[in-house]
Amino acid sequence: MGHDSGTQSQLSKQHFGALARLRASLLCARDTPLSSAREIIGWWESRRIPFNLVVGTAGIVSCIVIGIVGLGSSILFNSEFGLPDPPLFAVAGILIYAIVANICFTGGWLLELAVRRIWPLEADRFATLSFSLGLIFSILLTLAPGIVIGSAGIFGLLRGLLGMMHKQSG
Repeated sequence: MGHDSGTQSQLSKQHFGALARLRASLLCARDTPLSSAREIIGWWESRRIPFNLVVGTAGIVSCIVIGIVGLGSSILFNSEFGLPDPPLFAVAGILIYAIVANICFTGGWLLELAVRRIWPLEADRFATLSFSLGLIFSILLTLAPGIVIGSAGIFGLLRGLLGMMHKQSG
């Protein structure tokens, strides 16, 4: 049991270390404390385009995985697994997702303005932590469809291959 808790402790330190490095990165760091609403909004808005580029890249990766699984299932199994019907739904879903992600991003600076009124000494620390965690969450959420469809596609492929092997041996 001691070995397990040591491994968990090491993993926890690695995760917090990665988060600390992200918070200290040029994108997430705040060199000087901010005091006005204009400075706070400016700090957040100067990060909107990089945020969208990072999350958008994760979205492209997710779409590529889904496309590969959909194309593979169509070619190998004559199935349309993973592909939206009609494909226009995918485009609408992506646009809606991008709008909601940007609304949530705006919530970051709105929430910081509220925190600054209640806990002014913690607002800068809150901002870098909330931005960093929001970025991580947004990337993971954006990758989730690709991970789910990709995993299901791999298991479907294995099941199909095993089924073909079973038919050949029987």
